[in-house]
Amino acid sequence: MSMVTLSGLKNLIESISSERNLPRLAVQSAIREALLKGYERYRRAQNLERRQFDENYFDNFEVELDIEGEGFRVLSTKTIVEEVSNNDHQISLEEVQQVAPEAQLGDSVVLDVTPDQGEFGRMAAMQTKQVLAQKLRDQQRQMVQEEFHDLEGTVLQARVLRFERQSVVLAVTSNFGQPEVEAELPKREQLPNDNYRANATFKVYLKQVSQGQQRGPQLMVSRADAGLVVYLFANEVPEIEDEVVRIVAVAREANPPSRFVGPRTKIAVDTLDRDVDPVGACIGARGSRIQVVVNELRGEKIDVIRWSPDPATYISNALSPARVDEVRLMDPETRQTHVLVAEDQLSLAIGKEGQNVRLAARLTGWKIDIKDKAKYDYAAEDAKFAEVRAQHQQQQQQDDNDTQAREDEITEELELETDNLAPEEEA
Repeated sequence: MSMVTLSGLKNLIESISSERNLPRLAVQSAIREALLKGYERYRRAQNLERRQFDENYFDNFEVELDIEGEGFRVLSTKTIVEEVSNNDHQISLEEVQQVAPEAQLGDSVVLDVTPDQGEFGRMAAMQTKQVLAQKLRDQQRQMVQEEFHDLEGTVLQARVLRFERQSVVLAVTSNFGQPEVEAELPKREQLPNDNYRANATFKVYLKQVSQGQQRGPQLMVSRADAGLVVYLFANEVPEIEDEVVRIVAVAREANPPSRFVGPRTKIAVDTLDRDVDPVGACIGARGSRIQVVVNELRGEKIDVIRWSPDPATYISNALSPARVDEVRLMDPETRQTHVLVAEDQLSLAIGKEGQNVRLAARLTGWKIDIKDKAKYDYAAEDAKFAEVRAQHQQQQQQDDNDTQAREDEITEELELETDNLAPEEEA
């Protein structure tokens, strides 16, 4: 069998495998695909008959690497026919029976169609080189996808490499002993207090592993995601890892709308163990546990509050550190509430530029309206909500009536169509 020589093939495979951290079999597969594309280019260049090659024309061809002999062969699988109409896909029964008398029509044979060393020209070699580079990139992307796919939603250690426009490119590891992989930290996922200098290390939350073939890092990470806070507490508080204390909800504003307001997080915790204080467990002795989390988040303010199944108690806790006098659940259906506080607690309950009440609303899922208790008119507010509730019920009833009327119309139309079809079938 003939062979096209590839000097240094064995060393090439070893070096690519080492440099790109790819298995040797993956490198060999990429080289075979690249050589097959090069052969296709050679055949198209030699197409004297002006034959049209469709996309699947060369599916019956394959490349065989001879690593020890440092070369390759091109093989073609052909079908045995009585009369040949395509020399690339078929071979005559008479020709095959000269070497294999037992051959029959419809059988397949594999033939060596390797071109001469000199015929595999410069253009085909260039095509091979280009395809090989692409295939190796594809192999690397596939390995990254397989390595990090199951790590989405977890926290990784990262190191700053460089800046690209407003994004920070980081080096992350999967902790499986594999080399570092590049990840992108977009502007919207960064913390305002972080200092992204070269080689600085951070913990980051893996948000997404891209499946496409776009340029740039495949991994998108975050420092602003609430999942990072959950991980840091779970890592620092043994009671959370042991499931004695559970994190019920998290509301985080890592990038406030105003530069005059700092990042802040509210986290609601609970426990079924009467002997355990869930808030105290998260804060730790003299604040030791929560301080580790605050330090990792570069000074972000964190409020740990006790979750409660009672909405009024939960809302009151969520507005910490403000002291709440009364929580009025005005409309449980639309989850609207009035929270009454003393005048000196108004600004604390609302927070700087509304941040405290905004986070409390996200944490609890209720629309919270802070009111000064001294100026609150119970009768007027009750009457206002009664009117709004009546309008809402009236609108709901109207919507229900409209829906029912439409359903009745559709039913009548279907009955008419059925009645019209019946005489035609009888006829």
